[in-house]
Amino acid sequence: MSSELARFIQQTPLVDSHEHLGKEQDYLDNPPDILQNLFANYVTADLVVGGAKPEAVNALTNSKDPDIRTRFEGVRKAWEASKHTGYGEAVRYIASHLYQMDEITPDSLEAAQKLHQQWLGEGKRYSILREMGNLDHVQTDDFCWPCLPDESGPEFFFYDLSWASFCGGKPDFKALAGETGIEVADLKTLRDAMGVLFDKYADCAIAIKSQHAYNRTLQWHERSDTQAESALNTYLSNPGEQSEEDRLCLGDWCWARGIELGIDHDLAFKIHTGYYAGHSRMPVDYIRSGNMCKLLARYIDARFVLMHISYPYNDELVAIAKHYPNVYPDLCWAWSIDPYSSSDFVRRFIHAVPSNKLLIFGGDTRHPSSSIAYAWQARKWLTYALESEVNECLLTEKEAIALAGRFMRENQYECFRVEEKRRLVAEARAEAAAG
Repeated sequence: MSSELARFIQQTPLVDSHEHLGKEQDYLDNPPDILQNLFANYVTADLVVGGAKPEAVNALTNSKDPDIRTRFEGVRKAWEASKHTGYGEAVRYIASHLYQMDEITPDSLEAAQKLHQQWLGEGKRYSILREMGNLDHVQTDDFCWPCLPDESGPEFFFYDLSWASFCGGKPDFKALAGETGIEVADLKTLRDAMGVLFDKYADCAIAIKSQHAYNRTLQWHERSDTQAESALNTYLSNPGEQSEEDRLCLGDWCWARGIELGIDHDLAFKIHTGYYAGHSRMPVDYIRSGNMCKLLARYIDARFVLMHISYPYNDELVAIAKHYPNVYPDLCWAWSIDPYSSSDFVRRFIHAVPSNKLLIFGGDTRHPSSSIAYAWQARKWLTYALESEVNECLLTEKEAIALAGRFMRENQYECFRVEEKRRLVAEARAEAAAG
């Protein structure tokens, strides 16, 4: 066993490049109960696939019902079938580390209730992530444009500037006018409003983010202003009559403008690729990272963070990262989707792609308990991957430790300009305090 390597991976603060966490006040106003802390994450999809009825899964995470025994019993059989998946492994980490449960049963849940209160209250969101998870900082997509300093941890909590509605070809122009003061009437005013969003929020934003693969293909085509103007006019005059072609046209045009603004403001652009959250609705032709090759070639000066290793198109992403200097694969969420394949991805990546390109972790979840469970999981399987390399004499332990440092922290600091962002956030806070 490579004990120095394992210790290094456990002790090194891990950058969390992707979450959907609520802010401090939301955590205080809507505290999770024990079953939410355990199961209000991606495992709910495995429970349905494992045989639980959707209504039983909904009841499981309904904190308004105090009967935790009955809520758990409704999914108990499906849990037994799911507990060894990546999602299930993370739940077992929460159970053992936060609640000292060797096994999740109705009796053990009731016994653990007395431990639950210690994870609630002011500052607990921060301490769970920072201290228990040993996270360097957290980058959150909270599905909105504002990216303001988070007073509950201004050097720790960073936010993405959302571009999903633009890329999806259905921007909310009423909300955009409220945010920018510009009523969109044509392509010029749309472009102006986009510029105002970046002028207001790009300094404190850690990146731009879009998950439009959930509602359209990742294929991108260059769209002229004339084409986009026609699609925009249709959307403005009668949004309900927007055709799929017009939606894609407007989305592609807006996507490109967001990338150009990202280049101007030196922000990486994060894009959901690959696997869908949930179950029973994944069109696999939408989600391949290879669909974006025209875009990657067109904007070679941008930094594209392609998320979730484009699972199940893992090998394709290795080839894309090897070929395109502007592509950074991110294992956010991937460890919990399929930890074995994610370990294999790391090993294949090491021997194919320069080591400055890989980002190793993001929990991609709404609850701090799930975030740190996914972080523990990432550390475990990264250790497995790199120790396998050492044990098979493909790397020395010193080389493996150097790679771990790059993948866990150094690459993220370079890609997202973390130190500069901390300075800009501090300046924004000082300016706000000065009035």
